[in-house]
Amino acid sequence: MKISVVIPNYNGEENLNKILSELETISNILEIIVVDDASSDNSVGIIKKNFPNVKLIERLENRGFSSSVNDGVKAVHGQLVLLLNTDVIPEINFLDSLTHHFEDPDVFAVGCLQKSYEHNKIIFRGRGIGNFSKGLLIHQRGEVGKQNTLWVSAGAGLFRKDIWQKIGGLDSIYNPFYWEDIDISYRALKAGYKLVFESQSAVWHYHEKGSIKNRYTQNKIKEISYRNQILFIWLNISDKEYLLRHLLYLPYLFFKSLIYFDFSFVIGCISALLKLPKVLILRKKRKKLWNISDREILSHFKS
Repeated sequence: MKISVVIPNYNGEENLNKILSELETISNILEIIVVDDASSDNSVGIIKKNFPNVKLIERLENRGFSSSVNDGVKAVHGQLVLLLNTDVIPEINFLDSLTHHFEDPDVFAVGCLQKSYEHNKIIFRGRGIGNFSKGLLIHQRGEVGKQNTLWVSAGAGLFRKDIWQKIGGLDSIYNPFYWEDIDISYRALKAGYKLVFESQSAVWHYHEKGSIKNRYTQNKIKEISYRNQILFIWLNISDKEYLLRHLLYLPYLFFKSLIYFDFSFVIGCISALLKLPKVLILRKKRKKLWNISDREILSHFKS
């Protein structure tokens, strides 16, 4: 199968030379596409000067991560799409362990082992687990010794293009960030497709300095995260007991947040409510692809 690479970029000049140089040495990559989301740094200049074989999609206005990735996937010619963030550098031969999983036509995506150096030690990420608690989906890092995963990161994963298109790509309702890749992964699982975590395929995550934390306050990041956590439930969960628990807990969490002055959750709830008309339209479309129950999905991801 032919592999295309899509890299969404916003002010990622710090790492562009390194990641693109590494990728150009890999023989079985069909094409590399960078979608620049109206960067204010010299990202575009670096690509044009140093990487003439890289296809550059320039956007005149910033439209967010989901839109950048979707535009890149639409432009690829390969059957498989490797999504990488600009702060992710692959190890040598990292693709070798990924591609064989797609011999199974039901595999939608395979995630990489993500290594990062934090607080003087190496942290391993890449496999996701989760459970339904207090009316919300609580996601967390899982053991990297297992292959099942609740989601594949859209910043370090290989995806099958035809299934991506069938289930609709990343949803811009989550803009500007967070929960997009959990959402598309869950949609795939609910439609009956498979996700795999491959610990033998490793990338280094350097946690780019100039992205989310430099553009948004900590409170704003929390507001968006809470909003999207709620939107995920409204868009994807069909289990009646789960929905009832959500409807009972949400007012409790809302007023508890007011009492303890956690206004990030309060604003997140209100922001989610403002999107409810759009949610109802999207949920109606998504129902057509639902084949697997929420309980069956989540029963596999407790550890």
